[in-house]
Amino acid sequence: MKNIIRLYLKEIESTKGYSPLTIKAYGEDLNQFYSFCESLSKIEISSVNERTIKLYLVHLNELKLEKSSISRKLSSIRRFFSYAFKKEFISKNLIAYTKNPKVKRKLPEVIPEDLYTVLIKSIYNSEDKNNILQTAVIEVLYGCSLRVSEACNLLLKDIDFSASIIRVLGKGNKTRIVPLGELSKIIILKYFKVRAKDKNQNYLFLKSDGSRVLSNYVYRFVRKYLSAITDLKKKSPHIFRHSSATHMLNHGADLTAIKEILGHSNLSTTQIYTQVSIERLKSVYKQAHPKS
Repeated sequence: MKNIIRLYLKEIESTKGYSPLTIKAYGEDLNQFYSFCESLSKIEISSVNERTIKLYLVHLNELKLEKSSISRKLSSIRRFFSYAFKKEFISKNLIAYTKNPKVKRKLPEVIPEDLYTVLIKSIYNSEDKNNILQTAVIEVLYGCSLRVSEACNLLLKDIDFSASIIRVLGKGNKTRIVPLGELSKIIILKYFKVRAKDKNQNYLFLKSDGSRVLSNYVYRFVRKYLSAITDLKKKSPHIFRHSSATHMLNHGADLTAIKEILGHSNLSTTQIYTQVSIERLKSVYKQAHPKS
């Protein structure tokens, strides 16, 4: 089975257009599953059956993993066995119909609109030598509703100031066009005045030493600044994407338009933000309505 896992990961790396992080996650999920099977003396893929999967689900539950994590691991295994069946490594795909555990979808946390303004000002006025760069990165994450990987991969040629758009390479190597707001343009132009000039010239975001901005760097400074002004549980860059979508919806944006900006394949994925807005309305109602 281990050899087939290796072949599968090579194939999706070369043909599916998955990001390195996604491929790494699939690899970790499948290698963990293989280690479990190995403990049952089931190292041949043909020896794995529905009972093996059920035992593995019990094992994951005993590890106290969240249902969302278990569902993701099961999804990785299901994709792998689908590949093995297509390549005729197995004669039957008994795992295709194994259901994921029911997951109650958590509503994403968002930053209040007034707090976002406070955050941007605190970063811009900080003494960090990369403060203008950091302001520009967060403004693009929020203003253009980008994933952190999408922002880090932006190239200079992806920005069209005259048309006020950014070309974004998203999941699955799908390209989408995202509007660039006036405030975002102003902040990016300020960043251009101090942008490093020595290496990695193709990338938009460079640190003061000329090195490319990577996701782990963005995670670090976002956590630092959010921790200083808010008690939100999650302090990752993705909160700006959630906040952007929710704030657009609160201001009357069409859900289909938000879907296109976010680059979601299915409208059902975008609909989570309608629930966030409903919860906000309930909160306002409870606080303000005399009959609540």
